[in-house]
Parts: sequence; C-alpha cells; structure tokens
Amino acid sequence: MKSHTTCEGEYLLPPGSPQIGVWGMGRLRFLKQHHDGIYTGLLLFNKLHHHMEETDRSANEMHDRLVKQHAEREGATEELKAQDQMAGMRRMNDIRKRVEEVSLQELRSTRDHRRR
Repeated sequence: MKSHTTCEGEYLLPPGSPQIGVWGMGRLRFLKQHHDGIYTGLLLFNKLHHHMEETDRSANEMHDRLVKQHAEREGATEELKAQDQMAGMRRMNDIRKRVEEVSLQELRSTRDHRRR
C-alpha cells in the first residue's frame, strides 16, 4: 500500500494537512529550544501539528490585520503606489517589517503569559 503523507521539514503529515508557515515553524523551533517538555508532550499526544497550525493561523491573521491598519493610518494607498511606485513599495516594506517585529514580540509575550 502506498503512503499518501507529505514531508514538512522532519515531519510526515497526513493528506490534506495545511502547510505550516513561518510562524508555526518558528513556534516549533522555540518549543524545541526552550520548552522541551511542552514539545515532547504535544508530540506524544499527537497535538504538535495542530498547535503549529493554530499558531501559524492566528499569527498570520494578526500580521495581516496590523499591516492593513498601519497602511491605512500611514497613507500607503494604491494612489501613492500609482504616483510613485518605488515610494509606495518602500513604505509598504517598512510597514511589513515593523509589523513583523511587533508580531514576534506579541507572540513571545503571549507564550510567556501562558507559561505562568
């Protein structure tokens, strides 16, 4: 019988599993490096993949929401991009980078709060 699993890093995933993105994989690295007990527990109870999916989904939602809010507040509009494409791209790249830093800090503080 042929297996229909896919390989994600060092894990075999069942068919139809969503791909784990940068936030979920970052959570995996964080758990392996700093919370081996939590990592092992999630792995043993077959909840690691779900945990990574949930982390990735919620972090992506937060990131997208913050990028949109900052872009609206700072006037990074399609009009600006049409007038000066490079300026529009620079502004959006700057916003994305700042939001990424905020998102990482938020995820860390949420994780630290959950541990207490």
